Amino acid sequence: MELDISKNGGTAEVCFRGNMYVEDAPSVREKLTDLIDDGVTLLVLNLSGLEYVDSSGLGVLISIHKRCLQKGGKMVVSGLRGMVDDLFKLTRLDLVFNIEQG
Repeated sequence: MELDISKNGGTAEVCFRGNMYVEDAPSVREKLTDLIDDGVTLLVLNLSGLEYVDSSGLGVLISIHKRCLQKGGKMVVSGLRGMVDDLFKLTRLDLVFNIEQG
């Protein structure tokens, strides 16, 4: 799995590519946590390039969302499609996260 991170002031966009499995979860969590700890208040996760995410990956997204809220920030998820979009709906995470359509 690959992450492309672009940061501009208090905003960061993270583009996910590939598949997120349990072995990817710790490094993804660390990179996203570091962004929040470095002062990012708007974290945009672009999942359009994400083909698959397992339960560990979903757990990372949930914990990062919670951390954003605790620090007074906001996390937005964009680019949901295919199996990842179906999984968000099945687990009802589409009701938890701020989802940007289009």
